[in-house]
This record gives sequence, C-alpha cells and structure tokens, in this order.
Amino acid sequence: MDDLDTMRAVAGTDDDKREDEGAMTGAASGNGADDGKASGKGSRRRRKKHAQDEDDAQGVGVTLREILNWLVVPVLIVVVLRCFVFGMYVIPSGSMETTLEINDRVVTSRIAAERGDIKRGDVIVFEDPADWLTGTATQDGSDYLIKRVIGVPGDVVACDGDGAPVTVNGMAIDESSYLKAGVEPSEFSFSVTVTDGNLFVLGDNRANSADSRYHRQDGNDGLVPESKVVGVALAVYWPFADMKTLQNHEDVFANVPAASGASSSGGTQ
Repeated sequence: MDDLDTMRAVAGTDDDKREDEGAMTGAASGNGADDGKASGKGSRRRRKKHAQDEDDAQGVGVTLREILNWLVVPVLIVVVLRCFVFGMYVIPSGSMETTLEINDRVVTSRIAAERGDIKRGDVIVFEDPADWLTGTATQDGSDYLIKRVIGVPGDVVACDGDGAPVTVNGMAIDESSYLKAGVEPSEFSFSVTVTDGNLFVLGDNRANSADSRYHRQDGNDGLVPESKVVGVALAVYWPFADMKTLQNHEDVFANVPAASGASSSGGTQ
C-alpha cells in the first residue's frame, strides 16, 4: 500500500514535471514567437533605414551633377568661346565716335578674322602694325586699335580733301551714315593703292583718328596687314545704354566697282 502510494506519488510527480515542462516549452515557444516578431520588425527598420540612406546618397549625387551642369559646364563653354570664337575689348579713345564711345565694350568675331572674311565697311580690331601707338597712351595700355575698313586688296582709296568725299576705285561714297556729325571725310588729300594681304582703314571720327592716312611712312604705306586683324566687331555689349549691333554699312559701298587687282607694293597714285 505504501509502496503503491509511493509509486503513484512518484508517477504523479513525473506527470507534474511533464506538465511543467510542457508549460515551460509552451512559454519558450511563445517567447520565440515574440522574439521572431521583434527580429522581423528590427530587420524591416534596418532595411528602411538603408533605403533612406541610399536615397540620401542619391540626392547628394544629383545635387553635385546639377552643380556641374549649371555652373562648371557653362563656365567652360564661355572660356572656350572667349579663347577661340569671340574677343572682348574696351574702346580707349574717341577715334570711332559716334559709332563707338570711349569705354564702350565691344565683342568681336575671331573666326571672321582668321578666315580673312573681311569686307569694306567692317569695323575691325587689329594689333599695332608698325608702332602706330608710339607716344600715344591708351587707357588700358593695350596694343590694339579699332577702325573701319575702307579699302581691301586691289582697291584705290583716295580723297581730294577740304570736304570732298572719299572715293574707292573712282566711285565717291556717302559716309554720312557712320561719320561723326560735322566731321569732313578728310581734311587733306591722299591716294593709296591697297596691296595684297593689306587693308586701308579710317576712323569714323576723322578729325581725331590717327589712321592709315597718318602712317604713310611706316614702311607699308599706312596699310594694315590682314594677319594683324584679331577680330571683326559685332556689337557693343556694355554699357547698357550703348548696347547695339555694329553694321558694316555695305550699302555705302554697293556701287563701288570691283578692284582691278592688288599690286605687290602700295604707293601714291
């Protein structure tokens, strides 16, 4: 009896242990599920944060590209155009008044100069061909001049002075559209044949322009070598009040006969 009761008691104890173990197992399983849920949430949060970090990184990348697109690239384009296509110059004197005023800023085409595509009436910028600026102090200290082309290779440019018109290949031209008001075409007479590779130039303010007329003794009869031309003026871009395109007034030369052919050396006719 006692042994049977003892056995039952032991058995009961074993059953109790199994129930407790079952309860513990159940509890452990429940905790595992909770841990799984927590782990899943943590993983999702990490993935979300990683995705956000990637978005932020992409956002920075877009910003940098925009900076390159909107700042660096345009600057490079301007530099290239400035070096190889356009030139910019400041007008230092009144020799081209009133077409150009002192301190006007002009933009020029380098391409037209390099191609030699220079016509009568073009306003050109050129390097000092034969010390024309000696003894002349320009405001910016440059060695460039700006004048209007009146004669191209083969032309004979002449004037009788005292208010008489300039003639090109014997044809008188009306320069009133660009000459400064009240200024004569030339106060003194001259006659020059434009030789190959050269140009005859005059300022629009003839009373204040040391142009081809004044440099007949420079070794090239006052002519400007085409190789010295650095640009054909296109427009005034500053100051705002003076902004305008520059015309070559081709109508002034419309009736000029074709040049008879340039000679190898210039001279008085």
